[in-house]
Amino acid sequence: MKKFLAIVLALAMVMSFGVVAFAEGDYDWKAYEGTTIQVALVEHTTSSCIAAKVDEFTEKTGIKVELSTTPEANYFDKVSAALSSRTGSIDLFMSGAYQLWDYSAAGYVEDLTPYLDKTFPGYDFEDLVQSAVNALKWDGVPGHPVGTGAQLGLPLCFEIYNLAYNKRAFEEKGLEVPTTYDELVAVSEALNEWNGPGSYGLAVRGHRDWGTIHPGYMSFFTAFGAKDFEIEGDKLVSKLDSPEAIAMTEWFVDLVKRGGAPSWANYTWYEAGADLGAGKAAMLIDADNNGVTQNWMKDGKPASAEAGNIAWAPLPTAQPGDPVYSNYWTWSMGMNANSDAKEAAWLFLQYFTSKEFCSYASIDNYNMDPIRTSVWEDPAFLAKMEQHEGYIDTFNKTIDTTSIYFTPQPEFFVTTTEWAATLQDLVLDGGDVGAAMRELAAKVNEAVDYIDLSDY
Repeated sequence: MKKFLAIVLALAMVMSFGVVAFAEGDYDWKAYEGTTIQVALVEHTTSSCIAAKVDEFTEKTGIKVELSTTPEANYFDKVSAALSSRTGSIDLFMSGAYQLWDYSAAGYVEDLTPYLDKTFPGYDFEDLVQSAVNALKWDGVPGHPVGTGAQLGLPLCFEIYNLAYNKRAFEEKGLEVPTTYDELVAVSEALNEWNGPGSYGLAVRGHRDWGTIHPGYMSFFTAFGAKDFEIEGDKLVSKLDSPEAIAMTEWFVDLVKRGGAPSWANYTWYEAGADLGAGKAAMLIDADNNGVTQNWMKDGKPASAEAGNIAWAPLPTAQPGDPVYSNYWTWSMGMNANSDAKEAAWLFLQYFTSKEFCSYASIDNYNMDPIRTSVWEDPAFLAKMEQHEGYIDTFNKTIDTTSIYFTPQPEFFVTTTEWAATLQDLVLDGGDVGAAMRELAAKVNEAVDYIDLSDY
């Protein structure tokens, strides 16, 4: 009994100090002791959690880690420059899937598939949320979907897209949470000035870049049955002028005009989420974790003015009961193909995608969404998320139809920026949506015309 109590006490002390404790097995964590690796991170909750545990990793492995953390506005330029130098000046780097398409096409990204046979006992690759893993696979052929081919990275966290709403706004106005496209437009309009002058119905992104297209817009675009490209012969052909694409864009433009922010064209993740938290926007269609950042009660202190009033629901559909489609974003970590410390880098990547670290990052801290199924099922995580009404249920109703619905191709950022510019022009200046989408399709076809699929 004394031995048992001593063990329990020791475990309690470990947990109280937040130490990441692994089932060791006979895995040699010291195999690359004395190696130094460089890791590039973007400013993010994930990065903060990694930085907090990097000394423990060094103690466990003997590997020295040089971390650099950069704001997102400058991050990808920095990483692109480092990778293109082909010097191995960074070994690991945070990335989204879209950026990995560019980097892998240039030969900068190590395929992690062979490394997956060299994991420590208890790593449990299958416990990773497999849709997030598959979103980071691609065979390198423009027009081929994600899910097969090289494993370009492993997820660190991800986001899916849904509806966050202010319960107080709906109660005060006597409105029901919208479940259909028509209801969403009507409710968004009805909630204008719900909280005084300047308040409005629905926050969505509107900035003139790719980030406006990939959350709510692309999720609805897919639900309407629209596609961005199809392969015809040896060419990628834009389908942004299809009847489905035009109908969806007409609906979305009307939605923003009737219920969106007065300064919608300047909105990114930050402005949209902040308006929900400040009580300006009654609803938000964006990343599930964007609303969460506004709704936390940490140590009894609210994250925003409306913390505690925010709840979640799946994206509206054409008819009740239709499948809910969500596009995907994954913050992941890739390995530089020109690294000269790949095995040491693989130890780092395992450590910071392990069950133990993910539990620490999402239960003890605030890294969302967790990449481990075991964390989603952990009673401690479920208890933590109870303050976010509808969040877990919405996730469960959406995750099985969540994927990257863009067609991978090397001109992604060029074509999506043109797409966002067209959307912005239609909302701000009006005009015929069909004509604008046909003009957009022509521009997109010109951008990808050089791609000859017979070369792959």
